[in-house]
Amino acid sequence: MIAFFSPGQFVKHPGKPDWGIGQVQSAIADRVTVNFQHAGKQLIIASIVELEGLSDQELQEMQKKAFGED
Repeated sequence: MIAFFSPGQFVKHPGKPDWGIGQVQSAIADRVTVNFQHAGKQLIIASIVELEGLSDQELQEMQKKAFGED
């Protein structure tokens, strides 16, 4: 299943957790360009890799974890 993403949306790559949080830069058909914290800009083929959209709560939790806040 191909999910639809919008520029500015925050995502994570399920197979690359070390890439950190990514922000969608563009999405055209099944090609999604994402700028990840620790991997930079990556072109993801959404028909092959199912990116996971982050809710506001998940985003806040991941940011706290990344910055060592409890």
